[in-house]
Parts: sequence; C-alpha cells; structure tokens
Amino acid sequence: MTEAAARRVPGTPCWVSLIVHGLDATQNFYAELFGWEFGPGPEQLGPYVRALIDGKEVAGIGQLPPERHLPIAWTTYLATDDADVTAEMIRACGGTVAVGPLDAGDAGRMALASDPGGAVFGIWQAARHVGTALAGAAGTPVWNELVTRETATVAKFYQAVFGYEAEAVVSADFDYQTLHLDGRPVASLHGVGHGLPRDRGPHWMTYFEVVDTDEAALHVMELGGHILQPPREGSSGRVATVADPEGAAFTIVQSAKP
Repeated sequence: MTEAAARRVPGTPCWVSLIVHGLDATQNFYAELFGWEFGPGPEQLGPYVRALIDGKEVAGIGQLPPERHLPIAWTTYLATDDADVTAEMIRACGGTVAVGPLDAGDAGRMALASDPGGAVFGIWQAARHVGTALAGAAGTPVWNELVTRETATVAKFYQAVFGYEAEAVVSADFDYQTLHLDGRPVASLHGVGHGLPRDRGPHWMTYFEVVDTDEAALHVMELGGHILQPPREGSSGRVATVADPEGAAFTIVQSAKP
C-alpha cells in the first residue's frame, strides 16, 4: 500500500492544521524552523495556506477572524470515507461535533469534533486533497498521540468510531495504548492523570521529525517560541515538547536509527 493510499484508510491520521491570530508571523516561524514553503489553501476556509516541503503538502495554517479568541493548537485530522456518517458516529458514541461537516471546496469534506474527554480532532473525507504528501523527512508530521487522563474509556470511543485495534502497555505506572489499523500502528493514547496541563486538558499532540532535537529546541527559543519539556530520550528517539510564539504546542523528534 502506498503512503497516499494508507492515509485514506479510515481512522488514519492524514493531516494536521493550525489556526492562529498572526498568519504571516506564524508562517515565518515554521519556515525558519522546518524549512517550510507555503502555497494557497481552499478559499472557503478563510485565509489559509498549505505548508510545503519539496513542493509536497505537509500541514495547513489558517487565520482566526479578529473577533474569535479560541485556544491556539495543532489539530490532528483522521481520515474517513464519509464525513457525515462519521460525524453521526461521533455523536452516538458520546463525542461532540462542533463544526461541519462542510465542504472545503473541491479539496474534500471535513468536520471538527471532540471526544468524550474534550480532546479536539478533525475528520477529513479526501477529494482532491488526500492529506500529508510526504512522510519521514525533517519537517513532516510523523506521529500523533492523544494525551488524556486515562485511556480505557476514551479508547472505546475511538475504537467504536474508527475500528481501531488497541494494544495496551501492561504497566502499573504507565497508561499507554497504541492504535492499529490492519495491523499497522497509526496513533497512540497516553493517560497522564493529574499530569495534564491545567490550561489545556486532554489534547492531541503532533510529532514533527527533526535532524537534531537539541538544536531544533534551541532554534524554537531563538524564534520566539518556548520549551515546555526539554530534550530527553523517548521510545521513538530523542524528543522535546515545545510551543510556537502563539502557544501552539507540538513535539519534535529525532527518530532513533535502526
């Protein structure tokens, strides 16, 4: 299965998007950090651009209307064959659909929702725009993880809506599940209990590949961002959790070499 085909499989994280107050300043930050260039996105979404690496789309950034004051956060989009049916499933399973489903021009059909714990995510029914078109290179999203209070209850929600198979880490002090589709790991759930940031609550976290985590973390600070969790060794490589100048948190990872 090609990467593009895999991203169409329902439940697969297929896109990440960020809506901010200062579109130009945010573009400059990520261009300097990840080497992104930008092209126009669907006009139906308001001011919106798609980030490019070697001409291939890797993420989206839009601008909030001046009167809107919403939390600034990266949003993970999960693929669906039918956004309307998935939206009904989300509601039936205890989630909330806040926006849509609605058409994004000829790119596809989308909705914004939240799980029973309150974590926001998107669903994407691809048409012309399949989603992230490049995998593994520096500057690309390489993993998505739900940071939540506990995984048992919320895992049932995502399994019911998207058909995931869940593999739990058996540990007395570590609440972690990996979500699989067709035997392929696609995302994870991490229960942190009272370790959730008070100002964020449950949320999806996007991991972006970098060449050197320590250097990238320093560069984030030089560009006006913040280090939320300093560089450390993780199961997938060397990671750090950072935030851009508007406060959108994300994780940078220097993947472990085989």
